[in-house]
Amino acid sequence: MGARPHYDVPVRILVTGGARSGKSRHAESLLHDAAHVTYVAPGRPADGGDPDWDARVRLHRARRPAHWQTVETADVATALANGDGPVLVDCLSTWLVAVLDHADLWDARAEDVHGVIGAHVDRFCEVFETVADAVVVTNEVGLGVVPAHRSGVLFRDALGVVNQRVAALCDEVHLVIAGRVLKL
Repeated sequence: MGARPHYDVPVRILVTGGARSGKSRHAESLLHDAAHVTYVAPGRPADGGDPDWDARVRLHRARRPAHWQTVETADVATALANGDGPVLVDCLSTWLVAVLDHADLWDARAEDVHGVIGAHVDRFCEVFETVADAVVVTNEVGLGVVPAHRSGVLFRDALGVVNQRVAALCDEVHLVIAGRVLKL
C-alpha cells in the first residue's frame, strides 16, 4: 500500500472492504504525502463505554500524521464543505449508524428509513461532487451472511445504497481484502 500516485487532476476515491481488511490504512496512505488533510471521523468518539471501540479510535488517532486536521462529526457534508485541502472520510458505515441512531430508525419501516437516509445521502453527494480531492472509506457488508436480525438487514441494505451512490461519483473504487488492494 504505497503512497498515492500523483494525479494531474483532482480525484475522488472510494475505499471499501470488510472489517479489519486494511481499508483505513490504505486510505490514509493515499494522502500521506499531502501537505494538509482534513480527516473526517463520523463515528462516535472514544468515551470509555466500549473498551474495544475506544482502542480502535486511539489506534486511528495515533496513526494519523500530526499535521492532519481531525473533525469528529456526524455532519459529514458540512465537514466536507469546510475541509481544507484533500479530505479523508473514515467511514460511511459509522456515519450511517450515527444517522440511524439520531433519527431513531432502527425499528422503522424500510421505506421510512430509505427516505431519511436518502435525504442525508443527497446532501452528502451534492457536497462531495464539489470536493476536489477526497478519499472516502466504507464497509462492504453485502458479501457476508444474511444478518439474523431485522436491524442488521436494514443496515446492510441502506449501506449498500449509500455505497452505490457514492461510488457513482468517484473516479476510482478500491476494494481492500486482507490488506491487498484491487482497483475496480
